[in-house]
Amino acid sequence: MTTSNLLVELFVEELPPKALKKLGEAFAGVLFEQLKAQGLTAADSTLTNFASPRRLAAHITAVSAQAADKAVSQKLMPVSVGLDASGNATPALLKKLQALGADASAVAGLKRAMDGKVEALFYDSTVKGATLAEGLQKALLESIAKLPIPKVMSYQLESGCELPGWSSVSFVRPAHGLVALHGSTVVPVQALGLKAGNTTQGHRFLSQGVIELADADTYALRLREDGRVIASFSERRHVIVEQLERLRVSDESDEVVCPDALLDEVTALVEWPATYVCHFEREFLSVPAECLVLTMQTNQKYFPCRISGQLTNRFLVVSNIETTDPSAIIGGNERVVRPRLADAKFFFDQDRKKTLASRVVGLGKVVYHNKLGTQGERVERVRAIARVIGAQLGGDALSAMADRAAMLAKADLLTDMVGEFPELQGTMGWYYARHDGEADEVAMAIEDHYKPRFAGDALPRNDVGVVVALADKLETLIGMFGIGNLPTGDKDPFALRRHALGVVRMLIDRNLQLQIFPLLNTAIEAFPSGALSETREKIRDEVGGFFIERIKVYFRDLGYSTLEVDAALYAGDFGVWADIPKRLSAVRAFAALPEAPALAAANKRVGNILKKAEGTVEPRINEALLVEPAEKALADALKLIAPKADAAWAAGQYAENLQALAALKGPVDDFFDKVMVNAEDPALKANRLGLLATLHAAMNRVADLSRLAA
Repeated sequence: MTTSNLLVELFVEELPPKALKKLGEAFAGVLFEQLKAQGLTAADSTLTNFASPRRLAAHITAVSAQAADKAVSQKLMPVSVGLDASGNATPALLKKLQALGADASAVAGLKRAMDGKVEALFYDSTVKGATLAEGLQKALLESIAKLPIPKVMSYQLESGCELPGWSSVSFVRPAHGLVALHGSTVVPVQALGLKAGNTTQGHRFLSQGVIELADADTYALRLREDGRVIASFSERRHVIVEQLERLRVSDESDEVVCPDALLDEVTALVEWPATYVCHFEREFLSVPAECLVLTMQTNQKYFPCRISGQLTNRFLVVSNIETTDPSAIIGGNERVVRPRLADAKFFFDQDRKKTLASRVVGLGKVVYHNKLGTQGERVERVRAIARVIGAQLGGDALSAMADRAAMLAKADLLTDMVGEFPELQGTMGWYYARHDGEADEVAMAIEDHYKPRFAGDALPRNDVGVVVALADKLETLIGMFGIGNLPTGDKDPFALRRHALGVVRMLIDRNLQLQIFPLLNTAIEAFPSGALSETREKIRDEVGGFFIERIKVYFRDLGYSTLEVDAALYAGDFGVWADIPKRLSAVRAFAALPEAPALAAANKRVGNILKKAEGTVEPRINEALLVEPAEKALADALKLIAPKADAAWAAGQYAENLQALAALKGPVDDFFDKVMVNAEDPALKANRLGLLATLHAAMNRVADLSRLAA
């Protein structure tokens, strides 16, 4: 069957820039999958998606004009229902066949086959393949329906242009054109009150009139040459990056501040990018660079420049208009940015007239959460937690420093700069604390206590910052769990998963000798009686379980298996999470030993026996009650090996501890082969259980080896 390439384009008014990339990918992706599901594409068909401010389009190679016919075998009903005792068709079967377009003559050709435990009748038929017009119509409507539209708008169609049944449309932006070309042939499909054709429009200002497309394959070229539009999102983005780099070099800057999110947004704002160098007054460089960068990026979509890490008074602007005389564009952008920077300078100057410490009292008037009180009350809780953690990690000096930082950490929320740019909370606190003469450790902790803000973000740079960050995140977790604000599914409005992962990373990466449940108790005690709706025990257990799930995810992302992580997490005397990496390395080394499977299985068996035993079994052995050679051999082996394993464990040599236990394989195997644990003599039984408890304790100090058993 012959094939041709297919092009589909929706021509619309300017699409929301932050959503354009996803809209383009979704439109083309769903269209391709729908055509593929209907058998209209080939095995080697390829998809190219296009997305510009005024169009969504897809180019698909090797699309058939009609899908191949398909053989279908359809189950009708059980034989006992479809045929009577004489083998003749029942009325129910005839009615079913009639519904499928067949008659009684088809009964002889029905197949019998088992359907589970029942023999059923099956009707084989051939379904005619869909035509491209039918299939594309379905695919187009499906792709439009599944677009991740941030906000739908409704609009009236132009009078006289609407199709029957269409007078108004709900879509992300008003649509003005639809192209559907199979090779050079227009496919007669409709959508959003539009009929498909072969014409589109180019750049709003740089192109001349309507562009007629000869075929599907000339789309991108005609738009570029005649329409002054780079239709491909990725190609347009690449052009912008090249232009920024070229101007960076010519302007002798070391770096253009070019985050991916801003680059994507600017790519979604222009169809024919042209980049120019602009300047602002040097006096604005007295304002913190973060403020200037943020106002330029957020409000104006500009790209600031740096030299030797220092912000310069130059910035790059990507325009949608290319001209030989860009003076008007450059001058206009310089005039626009000036009041923005002046506002930032005004905020900075005004904020420094009051100290952070003088603002703390004002936090008592700012609501944090209607069930958890004000920011002022929250600060007091964070301070209480920070003092305890600081004392544990560094004594009175660290405790006092952490208390000071925690007291000031949220004060910059009341500044004008953070009011204008909430993203700068913490950062402005650092600047203002230094201006106030606070200790460097305190100022740095104010900025760092929000860290890590996202996966891969840096941790706080000093001990004071770590303490306050831990206190802040623990207070948030306990408070939200305490009032029942738990994350569900993919919804986590208070970023509790991120907070928990931040605590995990700080405890492990900073090698902090702190245990999670005492930390949770400290955080719970910071809340006054009656402040939390759940019991303290329930909150601690729920938050503890939440942490366990986060730490599992953390180490699985580092490449450890679920079995390895579970073995390291659930060791009998496990407490300090900073030890987990060493435990995991030891588990992995142990699992590679030939004795590992047998010992893991034996350990699991021992654990099950001890669980079923009545009462608590003490790890104690009475040598006088060892009567069987196999149990004597196991006791002797434990006497010989346990001290070596214990010494390795005490020295933090976890791999050596587990490797030493490998020598127990033979005695353990013999014990289970030749010794009856549940002996009739109660004394013998109790002694053998004590022997197994001793074995179990020795084997599970580093990791719960039973979790490695298949």
